[in-house]
Amino acid sequence: MLKALVTGGTGFVGKHLCGLIETPNVLTRSPESAPSELWKAACFRWIPNSGQPPPESLDGCEAVFHLAGEPVAEGRWTASKKARIRDSRVLGTRNLVAGMRNLKDCPPVLVSASAVGAYGDRGDEILDEHSPRAAGFLADVCHAWESEAMRAEEFGVRVVTIRVGLVLGKEGGALARLRPIFRLGFGGRLGSGRQWMPWIRVEDLARLFVFAAENESLRGPVNGSAPNPVSNLGFTKALGHAVSRPTLFPAPGFALRLALGEFAEVLLASQRVVPKAAADAGFTFRYETIGEALSDL
Repeated sequence: MLKALVTGGTGFVGKHLCGLIETPNVLTRSPESAPSELWKAACFRWIPNSGQPPPESLDGCEAVFHLAGEPVAEGRWTASKKARIRDSRVLGTRNLVAGMRNLKDCPPVLVSASAVGAYGDRGDEILDEHSPRAAGFLADVCHAWESEAMRAEEFGVRVVTIRVGLVLGKEGGALARLRPIFRLGFGGRLGSGRQWMPWIRVEDLARLFVFAAENESLRGPVNGSAPNPVSNLGFTKALGHAVSRPTLFPAPGFALRLALGEFAEVLLASQRVVPKAAADAGFTFRYETIGEALSDL
C-alpha cells in the first residue's frame, strides 16, 4: 500500500496499520502530540463529529482506513459516555463519507472499523458475516456505524467493514490492563467463564485492513477475529500460563455489574465469531490459537 488516509492513526491499532503503509496520512485531534512511531506520517487535525476532514488529507490516497472512535472500555457508561461512543462513530463516519463524496478524485476503497458487538450475546452459536445482527446499545451503534460507511457505495467506493474482536498486542490493548493483574496472581475468569471471546493479534488485524483494501472480492462485513475463538476460561488459563501465575480469583457477574455498570455486559456476552469472509478470500492468520497469540507477551 503506497499512500492511504488513516483516521485514528495515533491509536493502538492505527499505529500498527500506519507501519504497513509507505506514505500514511493521519487524521487526529492533536497532530502536535502524534507519537514518535508516526514520524513518516503527515498528520492533519480532525474532530470526527464536528465536520468533514480537510480535503488535502485525502490527496493522492489509494484507500481510506477509518478507525476513529471514543474508547468503549474506558470509564462507566453514563448517558454522556454512551452519546460520545455513538456520535464519534456514527457522526464521524457520516462526516468522513461526506468529505469523500465532495472530492473530484475519491479513493476507490473505504475500510471502516466496526465491532463484534454487532452480534450481541449469542451463547454457543457460531457467528459468521451472514449471521443476523442483534439488538441493544452496542449492536445498534455498530449497525448505524456500518450503515454510514456503506453510503460511500452510492458514489462508487468499495466499502469493507471490519468487525473487530478483542485486540491483543505487546504494548497496548486489553493486555496492557490485564497483564499486571495476572502477573500479581490476581487473574481469574469473568462470570461463568463459559462465554466465547473473539480475539485477534494486532499485527494480524493491521494486515487484515490492508488485505481488505487490496482484495477487490471483499465487500461489506468482515469479521476481524482469529479462526479459533476461545472461552473466557480458556483465555484466562492461557494468559495465566503465559505469565506463569495461577488464576484463582474469579470475578462474579454480579460484582462486575456492580463495579462497571452496563459495560459489564460486554465482558459477559458470548460471541463465537469466525472469520469466514477473510478465510474465503485467502487471508492467512499468523496467530491462529490463543497460545500462539500469548506466547511472546
